[in-house]
Parts: sequence; C-alpha cells; structure tokens
Amino acid sequence: MEIAQTEIADLYYIKLDIYPDKRGNFREAWQQEKLTKLGLPQIAPVQFNVAESVKGVTRGIHAEPWQKYLHVAYGEVFAAIVDIRPESNTFGKVLTFNMNSNNALLIPIGCANSYQVLSERASYTYLVTAHWKAKQRYAAIALNDSTLNIQWPIPKDNQIISEKDLANPTLKELFPSKF
Repeated sequence: MEIAQTEIADLYYIKLDIYPDKRGNFREAWQQEKLTKLGLPQIAPVQFNVAESVKGVTRGIHAEPWQKYLHVAYGEVFAAIVDIRPESNTFGKVLTFNMNSNNALLIPIGCANSYQVLSERASYTYLVTAHWKAKQRYAAIALNDSTLNIQWPIPKDNQIISEKDLANPTLKELFPSKF
C-alpha cells in the first residue's frame, strides 16, 4: 500500500496492493494496522455503507460530520472532493480522482464529497466514524456550482441526479461570509 497526503489537509489518497491470480484477485481495502504504520491517521469506523449505482448516477456534493474511508469495490467512479472548512487555507478547493478497486480515499470532516459512476455499474463502499441519522440535515452543495467548476466526465443530459441533490445551494449561498 502507498499513502499520499493531497493538497487538501487531512485528505489522503491510498493506492492499494492487488494480488491477482488465475481465480481473480485479492486486496485489503482497509487494514488499519498497515495503513497507520504508513502514516494514515487512525480512525474509528462505526458504520459501513454500500451504494450500488448505474452509469451516469451523480451524487453529492455532501458534507456529513464524519470521516469517510471511501473504496470502490466494483466499477469506476469519478470523485470530486471539496474543502468547505471555513478556517482552511484551501477552502473551496476541489480535487478529483478516478476511483476503482485499486485505490481509496480518507476524507476528513469538513470536506464535501461527490461522485459520478463511469462504468455500467459500480459499488461505492465507505466506512464512516459517526452514525447517519435519517432526520438530520447535512450540508450539501450544488453539483453544477460555477465557483467550483467541476468538470464532470458525463454531460448533464446523461446524468442521473436525485431531486434532493438538484436543490442543493451553491458554496456562496452556504458560506456567504467567505465571498
């Protein structure tokens, strides 16, 4: 495994070791002892989530109050991460990643995440450090926010977006004092 700190503080990119043979392959998508020894901060996951989606599904941009360890178990997605921590030197910065079974991300509290499915199907899995609550409102940003200028690989006409995500505010609407 290899770990790289990105330009956004506490956002880590992880390259996983893949062990192929004639049966397929094996990987440790999460192995806390190895990852901690390589410099990844230790986290305490309390929930494991799986979102299975089809090509064109575009979700986000969501900023829940927990750390998230993201791994795509099957398929390929384009992930966009946005730093929305008001005190951060990289507030508003967007980093994008092509995610598949060979890599993972550790997303810190205060960074919003989104993704778009590029393959026919994808299984987007993630560990989180707090429980999701159905009635709680979480911060979210519009997928097409011109301030962020995310270059989604699949054009808007071919995207599948929830009504909820279509109604998300812009970064400027969410943090007017930062503009």
